Amino acid sequence: MNETSEFNVDVPLLGALLLLCAGSLAILYSAGGEDLGLLGRQSVRIGAALAVMLVLAQIAPASLARWSPYVFGAGLVLLLLVLGIGIVGKGAQRWLDLGILRFQPAEIMKLAVPMMVAWILTRTPLPPRIRDLAVAMAVVLVPVALVVLQPDLGTAVLIGVSGVLVIFLAGLRWRYILSVVLLVAATTPVLWSMLHDYQRRRIVTLFDPWADPLGAGYHTIQSIIAVGSGGTYGKGWLNGSQSQLEFIPERSTDFIYAVFAEEFGLIGGLTLVALYMFIIARSLMISFYARDTYSRLLSGSLALTFFFYLFVNIGMVAGILPVVGVPLPLVSYGGTSMVTLMAGFGILMSIQSHRPLMQ
Repeated sequence: MNETSEFNVDVPLLGALLLLCAGSLAILYSAGGEDLGLLGRQSVRIGAALAVMLVLAQIAPASLARWSPYVFGAGLVLLLLVLGIGIVGKGAQRWLDLGILRFQPAEIMKLAVPMMVAWILTRTPLPPRIRDLAVAMAVVLVPVALVVLQPDLGTAVLIGVSGVLVIFLAGLRWRYILSVVLLVAATTPVLWSMLHDYQRRRIVTLFDPWADPLGAGYHTIQSIIAVGSGGTYGKGWLNGSQSQLEFIPERSTDFIYAVFAEEFGLIGGLTLVALYMFIIARSLMISFYARDTYSRLLSGSLALTFFFYLFVNIGMVAGILPVVGVPLPLVSYGGTSMVTLMAGFGILMSIQSHRPLMQ
């Protein structure tokens, strides 16, 4: 059964996304201190993101494949510009200011990297050979390194994951996977030494946040308290003490799930996760029925990267993963991330609308 509209929009996926965005506005109103200005700005961003999604949904996957090298090249140029003339904020140089628009070019690479890796791997027989893997890994590691220099470890991890997932889905042999695992294990001391002091403290604090309750462990402790105090049914919308009294840091961005869990409890939290799971399952179904290898690799990576977003954010809020600055997808306050994610869903809808009608 074809569930795509005349505008190449997948109706079930669009409905779930709109429901998620509506829920995000409700919880942002609470997390943002009932600030209507913040709500208005986020509404405009959601509208712009949906427009981008709709435009990309009209572009055939074959055209996306042809543009992949150009999108990737433009993204690299923008990352280099960030290091040279980027705007500094909160100790990091991550933004470009064009006067009428301020954005993070690193967000573009969350799409450009999987597009480019998929383009490379589909030009040769699969599973990929060593030479193809080396080229694909270079495509992943170069932008990751540029983003780490900003520094923005959370975004760098997401970019790396989006590219590595394409390689994995291409049929990576197990001996290659084992070799990479051993290589990462062997280079862990080097990677550890390259981290900034605050990044190392975040990782160490993961194991015992109460060792520094007013410093590195503060975010995690307050988040855990908020999630636990919500109980089964929550304290009610606008009634979360941890959020309303501003104990939860970054409560409208990275830790917004803690606000949601405190106000709507375990039932509300599970309902939100179920909505996310539907979006991910629908995306994976689109990948399964894609008509060509490029579309399957790209759509599979986009779906699984979205899952990784969700897993890392909720794990961070629950205190089982270090704080890495990954927002709750399509719920946290922000513009560039929202547009990037919706652009990814636009690509998924394009792939869905261009698949064969009969399977």
